[in-house]
Amino acid sequence: MGNIVSGQKYQGITRRDFAKASMTASAGVALSTGAAFGLTQESGRKRYAIVGVGGRSYMYQTALNRTFAQYAELVGVCDLNVGRLKLAQENAKRAGRPEPPAYEAKDFDKMIADTKPDTVIVTTVDGFHHQYIVRAMELGCNAMSEKPLTTNAEKCRQIIETQKKTGKKCTVTFNYRYSPPRTQVKDLLMAGTVGEVLSVDFHWMLNTTHGTDYFRRWHSNKENSGGLMIHKASHHWDLVNWWLSDVPAAVLASGKREFYTPQMAKRLGLQGHHERCHTCPEAEQCGFFMDLARSPQLKALYLDNEQYDGYFRDRCVFRPEISIEDTMNVLVTYAGGPTLSYSLNAFNAWEGYVVIFNGTKGRLEHKMEEQVYVFGDASVPGAIKREGTYIRVYPLRDPAYEVEVWTGQGGHGGGDDVMLNDIFNPNREADKYLRAADQRAGAYSMLVGAAANQCFLSGNLVKINDLVPGIPMPDYPTMPSEKDPVPMPKRGGPRGRG
Repeated sequence: MGNIVSGQKYQGITRRDFAKASMTASAGVALSTGAAFGLTQESGRKRYAIVGVGGRSYMYQTALNRTFAQYAELVGVCDLNVGRLKLAQENAKRAGRPEPPAYEAKDFDKMIADTKPDTVIVTTVDGFHHQYIVRAMELGCNAMSEKPLTTNAEKCRQIIETQKKTGKKCTVTFNYRYSPPRTQVKDLLMAGTVGEVLSVDFHWMLNTTHGTDYFRRWHSNKENSGGLMIHKASHHWDLVNWWLSDVPAAVLASGKREFYTPQMAKRLGLQGHHERCHTCPEAEQCGFFMDLARSPQLKALYLDNEQYDGYFRDRCVFRPEISIEDTMNVLVTYAGGPTLSYSLNAFNAWEGYVVIFNGTKGRLEHKMEEQVYVFGDASVPGAIKREGTYIRVYPLRDPAYEVEVWTGQGGHGGGDDVMLNDIFNPNREADKYLRAADQRAGAYSMLVGAAANQCFLSGNLVKINDLVPGIPMPDYPTMPSEKDPVPMPKRGGPRGRG
């Protein structure tokens, strides 16, 4: 991430400010050309360029430079921060691959013309996803975007219209679909284990390590991230959409920020909020202190490269200008009839979720606890705590039973590696769960968050079709329907055999 477009603001820094800074600070950090590194089109390999080379891009860099190098090659990188561009080149060199040519954000079109990628991978700040997705497709490339697809309805509309006009492929990388336990939930629902799902209860907890981190970074500005309803919860909206094979129709929500505030800093015994952890006079007293210099990964990626764009990775989580919520409740009505009751809180004692499906044949409960991690510090994101994870089925009037949970290794509940194989391996097997997602699924996911954000301001119900009309149904597996017969439950209670 860490990328902007000319004239746009990013944590208070304008493109003009960056140009001044980089003329002095980037001495010795030369942006290279493909010719300088002998980069040629290698037969049979798909060509990829990455725009935004912050922490989120590393998963894709590793896939291209190492895991799937026989099928794919990284032919260009683009970012605002020339220091991180140099790191991306060094990553390729360490993997034994040619160093990809590097381009500043203003030279995105030139990168496409020079390197001729088949696909552009977009891992910038969320608020700029649409610009690169749209421009990549206009220039004849396929686009692949990290979630969320974008951050508001108008930007979503631009992507949908451009994809339809150009016919190019637009992929959204929802790695949570690929996590084995979440795929297992889909498998059980597809099999009709609880029949037709009528309602869903879904509650997500962020702890005060990972959850706090969103209030330090660029995510804390809703213009950049769309808030947690879009940046974080787009994962959750997509999971429910995919689990149900259905799309949202209407949203009612409320949200507030009450924990990450200047008032809470004082209630916790601090004198007040400060600019950042690195220079904080109360660092010894604050349990939310982040030491960028102590982590080699965070130091190399962020602290050492602040000189190029002025981005602070460790801003105070109690500062008043934060514009995102930390407490959110949402009610979603689906086109096919189910309802979803959802909550997200960013200051909990544990990390993970509980989701419950109430169906015509019973109830399925799934709980997952995740390991503590901080984004970019080399810990595994979203790793599962097995002792805190289960799937239980409660049939109508029959004994409940627990299902042995499918397991996997790696980031995001074991989903990252499975998803990357689905993306980059041309010899992958057919997927009966249809986990690959495009702009339609990306749109229906982020529009729930966009509708929730509108509700926070107005208090009124928001209809998805009023935000971006006419989005086709994504490709989803067939599920039990209201037309399927339902077995009569066994007699029970005072008049039955119970």
